Amino acid sequence: MPFTKTEFPGLFIFEPLAFEDERGFFFESYNEKIFLQEKIQAKFIQDNQSHSKYGVIRGLHYQLNPDAQAKLVRTLQGKILDVVVDLRKGSPQYGKSFGIELSSDNKKQLLIPRGFAHGFSVLSATADIMYKCDNFYNKESEGGIIFNDTILAIDWKIPSHQTTVSTKDLLLPAFADCKNNFEFEE
Repeated sequence: MPFTKTEFPGLFIFEPLAFEDERGFFFESYNEKIFLQEKIQAKFIQDNQSHSKYGVIRGLHYQLNPDAQAKLVRTLQGKILDVVVDLRKGSPQYGKSFGIELSSDNKKQLLIPRGFAHGFSVLSATADIMYKCDNFYNKESEGGIIFNDTILAIDWKIPSHQTTVSTKDLLLPAFADCKNNFEFEE
């Protein structure tokens, strides 16, 4: 199957089957039937795309319930370190982070369930990221965690003197102080 389970319940790595020949490649980046076969029932209703330069760190972002979003993240061009933090109280992985390299070469995608903070760092000269969301953006529901939280201790794979972080993201609270209304459901 194209899905690999992680140690985080509901967090999957999706590797679509790619057909390659001398012309290039083709793959289905999303097929609802394949997801339903794995009992993944996210109904995606919004697509987002970003372009960033080397050293950019975006995140860690999420939306609180009832506006939480599941996401399917992939890299169209370039390479990123995609990182999530489990915010679901009662989860066996609560407060822990997971990171994976997503690139246009490896074609891997990360399926992030609701209740996770999400961010990424750009490891290539530039990167174009696309992600599907199962809920609409709502500014009033925004939540976040500072990227360099000492408790989480995430290695973004970028030297600190080469990082670029938005002013907004630099003002995010620490993990211990973040707003959180997520509960783990088995």
